[in-house]
Amino acid sequence: MNLSGNTVLITGGASGIGLALAERFLHAGSTVIVCGRRADKLREAKAKHPQLHTHVCDVSQEVDRQKLFDYVTSTFPEVNVLINNAGIQNRQAIVGDSRPWSFHQNEIAINLEAPIHLAMLFIPHLQQHPQAYIINVTSGLAFSPLAQAAIYSATKAALHSFTLSLRHQLTHTSIKVLEIVPPAVQTDLGGAGIHTFGAPLNDFTDGIIAGLTRGDEEVGYGTSEINRKASREQLNEIFNRMNG
Repeated sequence: MNLSGNTVLITGGASGIGLALAERFLHAGSTVIVCGRRADKLREAKAKHPQLHTHVCDVSQEVDRQKLFDYVTSTFPEVNVLINNAGIQNRQAIVGDSRPWSFHQNEIAINLEAPIHLAMLFIPHLQQHPQAYIINVTSGLAFSPLAQAAIYSATKAALHSFTLSLRHQLTHTSIKVLEIVPPAVQTDLGGAGIHTFGAPLNDFTDGIIAGLTRGDEEVGYGTSEINRKASREQLNEIFNRMNG
């Protein structure tokens, strides 16, 4: 993948992995649009990178996803890269959890429903371009789940599965389907301070970009690279070690 000369939409791009990816594409000479739920975080990103285009959008909502598609394709018709990055991680015990279903459904909507729907919305538009990409951000937990983040892990496993099927269905089109598989990274995913043990954000992003520019279809880093290549037996060992 050539990072320059693209028009890129990144969901959840106001901070963390999304913003780090946006910075790499900007520095390579691409036009970048990022969306997120919080206008204040988008303003901070815009202040740091004035050339960045921002748009408030709650991807958990179908109507917002449709409006995002309409806005991007009308304002930036040359858009040729969709990066489904937005995600949240809740940690909870499934047994005995008394929170309303809407709390859990929101995690499923953001992590799984949104990337599937956005891919389906954008495919007809992306097919009009000679070279286009859909890039889904999953997780090493898609391969070996963290029991205390059961719903998050399940959504990422499902998104990995969807990515494989989507790549197969789009084989004979101009759209390439790629997957970024992060390990724990030093971001605020799940809450501030939870992932301080993770990979440094810049190191992770540079590693991912190296894989994308090599032409890798599925790119991991550190422990997630181990997970995605592991055998079933090895994954069982990783699961028991993580959740022991």
